[in-house]
Amino acid sequence: MKQRRSLVPTIVILLLLAVAAGAAFWLWSAGDKLAVKTEAGQVGEASGTGTPSIGGPFTLTDETGKRVTDKDFAGKYMLIYFGFTFCPDVCPTELQVMSGALDDLGADGTKVQPIFVTIDPERDTPEVLARYVKQFNPRLIGLTGSAQDIAKIAKEYRVYYEKVKDDSSSGDYTMDHSSIIYLMGPDGGFLTFFPPGTSPEKMAAKIKTFMK
Repeated sequence: MKQRRSLVPTIVILLLLAVAAGAAFWLWSAGDKLAVKTEAGQVGEASGTGTPSIGGPFTLTDETGKRVTDKDFAGKYMLIYFGFTFCPDVCPTELQVMSGALDDLGADGTKVQPIFVTIDPERDTPEVLARYVKQFNPRLIGLTGSAQDIAKIAKEYRVYYEKVKDDSSSGDYTMDHSSIIYLMGPDGGFLTFFPPGTSPEKMAAKIKTFMK
């Protein structure tokens, strides 16, 4: 019995090393720093040393019911945020920041297409999105799709989201999710990201550096 007990600390250490190695590999594969803030208020930062692998082709449905793809935005900068319309505070705040940044860009703002992608397609139908996006910016496009469509684009953009039980919310659930605004170039390639707390002025100034 003494010999078995003596192995326990060694086994625990080996398991912890295995978990740490797995986490390190995931962070390396993420390829760039990403600040993450979830609906639960958790804030963290993932960093790596490789080339960012963020974004990719997608096919979704806009707020008018039309199917659109990434190719429909070719030639435009895309400012993309993932959230949901029943979001109580984080999503509205970030969308207001996006809208403010577009205003600060002035004429250059027309070169940027703001996009809101729902991570709650069960409730966020095109009709719901149409009412929602109008509250923030007349040029803001809302995108939804099937659960599979959303899972695919979320994976491409390394977006975390999860349904969480909430008896006070419509449908008895809410969505916990990362809160990052992505800037994609006219060719669809990833340029940079904006973490929570970025001001409209700072966002606009950063976007301008890519337009020179």
